[in-house]
Amino acid sequence: MNASRPRRVAVIDIGKTNAKVVVLDGEAGAEIAIRKTSNRVVAGPPYPHYDVEALWSFILSALASFAEKPGYDAISITTHGASAALLDAEGQLAMPVLDYEHAYSADVVSDYAALRPAFSETCSPALPGGLNLGAQLHYQKTTFPEAFARVGTILTYPQYWAFRLTGIAANEVTSLGCHTDLWNPGEGRYSTLLDRLGIGSLLAPVRSAFDVLGPMLPEVCEVIGLDTAVPVYCGIHDSNASLLPHLVVRQPPFSVVSTGTWVICFAVGGDPAGLDPARDTLSNVDAFARAVPSARFMGGREFEILTQGVAEPSPEAVELAARAVIAKGVMVLPNAVEGSGPFPGRKGQWIGEPATDAERLAAASLYVAMMTAICLDLVKAAGPIIVEGPMTRNSAFLAALASITGRDVMIDTEGGVSGTALGAAVLAGVRPQKGHSTVVSSSLDIGSYVDRWRTTLASGV
Repeated sequence: MNASRPRRVAVIDIGKTNAKVVVLDGEAGAEIAIRKTSNRVVAGPPYPHYDVEALWSFILSALASFAEKPGYDAISITTHGASAALLDAEGQLAMPVLDYEHAYSADVVSDYAALRPAFSETCSPALPGGLNLGAQLHYQKTTFPEAFARVGTILTYPQYWAFRLTGIAANEVTSLGCHTDLWNPGEGRYSTLLDRLGIGSLLAPVRSAFDVLGPMLPEVCEVIGLDTAVPVYCGIHDSNASLLPHLVVRQPPFSVVSTGTWVICFAVGGDPAGLDPARDTLSNVDAFARAVPSARFMGGREFEILTQGVAEPSPEAVELAARAVIAKGVMVLPNAVEGSGPFPGRKGQWIGEPATDAERLAAASLYVAMMTAICLDLVKAAGPIIVEGPMTRNSAFLAALASITGRDVMIDTEGGVSGTALGAAVLAGVRPQKGHSTVVSSSLDIGSYVDRWRTTLASGV
């Protein structure tokens, strides 16, 4: 880890739904400035893809606006996983950056299933669409052979943006180790899939997330208005960014629940043996290249779907509504988003009908809490649970999670700083503070409700 501490760090943080540039104070890790935009998917051709040029314009504009005030003397990067940039010999995109939610034809799926290594090698479960990055590369290579023939370098997604800033190509283990099928976490090297796909010569060298790849390119400095080039760090996968601040201040065992479009549960200090690929458990790889048992589901997206059009009531109203929902047995069964998570074959449904907006929001909160608890059980998580991201503002979710698990549930008491941005800043030497408090479950009695939910699931309803 970098021993020196910058005064301020600008973090480029690209999530599946939104992107932002944040400036953090190097001493306290506090957020000083922020700009946000949506992460737009272009329908095609040749396939659904991210609008990287719109993101690049946004990044340059934000970095320019922050160049003088508040200023920054380092740049770090974090992005969602399941994405790669395919560059041609000139360093331009040979093919658009494919949206991982794009579904492939049955023949592409079956052909890739025959190629992918066993779970015992990669600790990466078979997932739908392009959630396995190897499936994306197979699809791009076989469906668009002429375009793929122009590919000279393959970069993981955070490192693509580092390349745009520095001109230096690299890959990094947190993005390679997040269910890509491309990495062998037990041996700390690429998997046999590279040879099977015939892409071994295309992958850029693997660098540490903590590495300074280089100074910003002079032409980028000119656009932004910087007189002196700042160092650009290699970057990190977003869920692992949320994990990193806790790795440097806490001793295992503990769990981190990273919430956003995905809810990802990390069992720090856990044993990867016994993970069940059929239930979306896997080994992620942390910034220190260590395997971390993990489980996930698309909880943020599901919560949005379940509460679409609902006027957000006060937290007090939601907690009261949660008690009413529990008493009446109104509940959500998985999945609002099909194909991933601990119950991948199920189609979601409501049991009962919420009477108010507050009850609908409460039922959705309880659903996400019960699914999170299932994920924690699947990875045999132990110790306190630290929640990161948007669900830290959902008191019904937090209270339910604490009640279901019987464990301390903790959130960042300082507020205002996302775990992803802080984690990316840690790469540049920012030292996270131990700003956590225990969330008490109060009087939320959810035991019989959870039992009924699990019994209903087991019955196949």
